[in-house]
Amino acid sequence: MLKKISMTVLTLMLMFVFLLIPSSSLAARPVPKGKLESTREMRAVWIASVYNLDWPSKKGLPVAEQKQEFIRLLDEIKAMNMNAVIMQIKPTADAFYPSAYGPWSEYLTGTQGKDPGYDPLEFMIKEAHKRGLEFHAWFNPYRITMNHTDLSRLSADHPAREHPDWTIAYGNQLYYNPGIPEAQDFIVGGIEEVVKNYDIDAVHMDDYFYPNKIAGVPFPDQETYETYGKKAFTHIEDWRRDNVNQLVKQINDTIKKEKPYVKFGISPFGVWRNIKDDPTGSNTTAGMTNYDDLYADTREWIQQHDIDYVTPQIYWSIGFQAAAYDVLTKWWSNEVKGEPVHLYIGQAAYKINQNSDPAWSDPEEYFRQIELNRQTQLVQGSMHFSLKDLNRNPLNVKD
Repeated sequence: MLKKISMTVLTLMLMFVFLLIPSSSLAARPVPKGKLESTREMRAVWIASVYNLDWPSKKGLPVAEQKQEFIRLLDEIKAMNMNAVIMQIKPTADAFYPSAYGPWSEYLTGTQGKDPGYDPLEFMIKEAHKRGLEFHAWFNPYRITMNHTDLSRLSADHPAREHPDWTIAYGNQLYYNPGIPEAQDFIVGGIEEVVKNYDIDAVHMDDYFYPNKIAGVPFPDQETYETYGKKAFTHIEDWRRDNVNQLVKQINDTIKKEKPYVKFGISPFGVWRNIKDDPTGSNTTAGMTNYDDLYADTREWIQQHDIDYVTPQIYWSIGFQAAAYDVLTKWWSNEVKGEPVHLYIGQAAYKINQNSDPAWSDPEEYFRQIELNRQTQLVQGSMHFSLKDLNRNPLNVKD
């Protein structure tokens, strides 16, 4: 008995001494590079609803089939060792939930404004959380239509029909005009509605801000600029960037006021600015940039702490001449250095074995990108676009 007590006392003394040793002295055996990060990383997948890309597989499925499909997708996601889903719940100013800010989505029932008979968002969040998956609610803030500009084709209860003055047509699509303050407040209200009513983990937006430029066709907001922006901004481009900056800030402030623990993340186009246009830009020659073409000043959002995470869509291969994956991963890492903003990388699963760049035909390219992420200190994970592309298992990457 005395021997046992002595051993117990000795054990306690050793534990006490161990606790006094500085933690830096305990790292006698280093963890292999990349190994530690891989256990603590974001592993997310985008689930697109627009055009029924990922879910539901088609319009008008019976409720039971919609649910079965989604559960099967979640089980596949879990089996891939993912830990988060980014679900597109407002693809075209409509909704996958009962909303005062938009009609029911046509991608559910086939008819915009038609009640599907249940609350898909509530169902999806519950099933995701049941499997330990974070649920990021993905919104497209400005887009109203995909392939027409006819307000009369929208459902009778669509807010855009009630406020046609908030809308603007460009190309073959309709948008809420980013330069109209009332339209901006409306967009923020639509996001606040979801944050208040649902147990989401994050609000997510992708790269759709001002639309991609159409060669020779200026965006038709000169009149809006003269009404709202000319007094404060000499150049219309600066005013446009400020419109987007104000929207981002307002969304973040609204989320944090309602539920401080809900994150706000944006997945922008992969290039902020090319080095030829700004010496602090990336060493790239991309044909489009966030700052100059989409009026999305990602640097401003990071430095002002208006987002919790940024996921640049670095949809190019390692060493790609115009915009190299490795060059951009390093550039974005420097952008978040010292800032309370997580950096994840948007991965182009859709390009594997489907692209003119021969690198994407190499089965190792995707894995080299993930390994590069894990070796880059400030990259904290990945988001993959999209689920159907992983599930088709190109070059056996899913295996």
